[in-house]
Amino acid sequence: MGANVMEKSDVKTAPVPFADLSIQYRQIKEEVLREIAEVGEGCSFILGPKVAAFEKAFAEYQRVKHCVAVNSGTSALHLALICAGVGRDDEVITVPMTFVATSWGISYCGAKPVFVDVDPVTYCMDPALVEKAITKKTKAILPVHLYGQMADMPALLEIGKKHGIPVIEDAAQAHGAELDGKRAGHFGQTTCFSFYPGKNLGAYGEGGAVVTNDDAIATRLKRLRDHAQGQRYHHDEIGYNYRMDGYQGAVLGVKLKHLDKWTDLRGLRAGNYGERLKGLPLQLPRKLANRRHAWHLYVALHQDRDGLRTKLEAKGVQSGLHYPVPVHLQKAYADLGHNRGDFPVTEKVASQCVTLPLFPEMTDEQQNRVVEALTEVLK
Repeated sequence: MGANVMEKSDVKTAPVPFADLSIQYRQIKEEVLREIAEVGEGCSFILGPKVAAFEKAFAEYQRVKHCVAVNSGTSALHLALICAGVGRDDEVITVPMTFVATSWGISYCGAKPVFVDVDPVTYCMDPALVEKAITKKTKAILPVHLYGQMADMPALLEIGKKHGIPVIEDAAQAHGAELDGKRAGHFGQTTCFSFYPGKNLGAYGEGGAVVTNDDAIATRLKRLRDHAQGQRYHHDEIGYNYRMDGYQGAVLGVKLKHLDKWTDLRGLRAGNYGERLKGLPLQLPRKLANRRHAWHLYVALHQDRDGLRTKLEAKGVQSGLHYPVPVHLQKAYADLGHNRGDFPVTEKVASQCVTLPLFPEMTDEQQNRVVEALTEVLK
């Protein structure tokens, strides 16, 4: 009896983690290890049948014709932009409220990121600001489906079509997200995903993919990721070593089968936060009615974000920051000449954002503790 009391006490005093990948690992461990063993036995360490099987399954999941697996989401962005014809001294319109890798893909092409601010509700690209940012050098529009909610793709596609500019989706945080019943990947010329371990669909290492309905682009993507080899040792253009490991394909193939269940659990936790945190001095995230939010992250805003995080930590509740320094204020992009105040919505989100714990295996007890800690601190 004493041991049981201690176990219950430990649960209540142990910190609530921001995320816990170990629980999910233990749940699917045996299935994953069987798949990994098959890769080892077959010695298909680079690409191979497990990657091909995952590509087929993920294309079907995202309801597109093609999936080309690569070694990271950053590589996916780079190759998608190359296939859009982006090159040196071109411009790509994107947002500063994102992880910096969105802009890395642009810079790797020798092009310039041109930022527009985000919508104050979704924190995704504001279509009303895009058209005035277009110049003769604009070669692509690159919206980000931030935190798991899709940008206003119909409006962005209309702008792109009007000006003859392709739209590329950065869906690194939006596996399975939908708008009007259509998943990320349906809208853009190409759509880029990350399978970084902390993503909704995460590898056991790095991984990424580009999905598309364009046959010619899919063929070129497959060449580019593999040293631009149309046939072995024949290289018709500059290529890249962006191939996915066989082990990652095996892991992702297993995890994809569970993704919808995990997404539903994220949605339940997010809905619970929304109901129970109403009335507190927090700006809570909103899911728009015509969207399926993947809830990769649950990001609220508070004016004293840093003070709030310190108080939560003292109560045993971990939290995250996504993202505290917007891309236009990063030293790496100082040459663009942006100043504080250039993108006010982005800067508000960056200065006030606090990401609350949310993961599929989160328990009622853990979420109760987060809600109670916030209530105590903010009231």
